[in-house]
Amino acid sequence: MLSSFLLTSRETLEAALVVGIVMAYLNKTERYEYKKTVYYGIAFGIIASILAAVMFTVFAGGFSGKSEEIFEGATMLIAAALLSTMVLWMLKQKHRMSKNIQERVHAHIRVAELNKRYAWGLFILISIAVLREGIETVIFLNAVKYESGISLLGSTLGIAIALIAGYLFFSGTRKVNLRKFFSISSVLLILFAAGLVAHGIHELEEAGIVPIVVEHVWDINPAVNADGSFPLLHEKGAIGSFFVGLFGYNGNPSLVEVLSYAAYLGVVFIVYRKIEKTSSVKAA
Repeated sequence: MLSSFLLTSRETLEAALVVGIVMAYLNKTERYEYKKTVYYGIAFGIIASILAAVMFTVFAGGFSGKSEEIFEGATMLIAAALLSTMVLWMLKQKHRMSKNIQERVHAHIRVAELNKRYAWGLFILISIAVLREGIETVIFLNAVKYESGISLLGSTLGIAIALIAGYLFFSGTRKVNLRKFFSISSVLLILFAAGLVAHGIHELEEAGIVPIVVEHVWDINPAVNADGSFPLLHEKGAIGSFFVGLFGYNGNPSLVEVLSYAAYLGVVFIVYRKIEKTSSVKAA
């Protein structure tokens, strides 16, 4: 549930921020007649995202056996790569998050004005903002589905919280600390992405694409209960499955899975340290 919540909240929040900035800009410049264009753009982006989700599901549903394992593994690795890019960029920009997004949106609006296609410029800006986040959400949630299952409640709550946060931030009724939100969620999403990498490797091992050097480095899964149910701490148990979805926990991982998980975290840590060092130098 938490992984679904984090993914939908992060993706929805950026789209909500873009829409909020545009609406605030229109209010400030008293160009209220263009609000309808923003609503059209939101509707188009949502519809296009739904169509993308349907196409992705139909396409993915056509696989079975080895091809299914390859597709699932590739989807998880692609999702991990996209998540990593997004999170590292967020960490790089977190000290001026809202300002960065606001400057980007205002630049698009100025270009639209210069081209004398203000309505179309706004429509395209909003549509692309919503569609981009929608497509990324489709990819991420499909990866979650393969790993631990999608939580409808978690996804819905994530969208709702993000919309409320975006509204509150730009309405000025309450201060929302976006920097803290992005810092905390970034750590959780990096761990989640590491789990996607390891699970993606596992699927490719199952498909025979990646060799199984050592099948189980350790096996700490408790024995299955006499009635066939799984103990709480088993990777398929109530608690264990929660950590599977959030951190990619595996009670009996292969050597390649462990190495890929550790290597991913190591690379991200190195990149993060480089980002922090660069930011410190610029600040000085």
